[in-house]
Amino acid sequence: MSYYFNKIVDMSFDEAIARTTAELQMEGFGVLTEIDIKATLKKKINVELRDYRILGACNPQYAYKALLAEDKVGTMLPCNVIVRETDDGRIEIAAIDPVASMQAIGNEELGGIAQKIQLKLKHVIENI
Repeated sequence: MSYYFNKIVDMSFDEAIARTTAELQMEGFGVLTEIDIKATLKKKINVELRDYRILGACNPQYAYKALLAEDKVGTMLPCNVIVRETDDGRIEIAAIDPVASMQAIGNEELGGIAQKIQLKLKHVIENI
């Protein structure tokens, strides 16, 4: 089982960020954090990297259910979605597979929640 699902698109990096954010919203997610890896690594260790952004996406209703099912699941939240420029200049959007990541916990109730989030994140990726 892969730990993510992805899609390669032909659009600008900024357009991909906007489309990803909009599609996340359509599925009930908000973006809690946005980390610009390219800028951070340039500032911290003076290296060059292609555009790479991590969007920390959260669906509050499902996050609440997950926390009720497993109080330390917050160590694995939010659901990360990346938007990055590939070596050939295209854009890849990838999301964590919550089913794969939650298997480590071994909580059946949490597994059911993860399956619902998985479907939502797959719709996000497919609709971009």
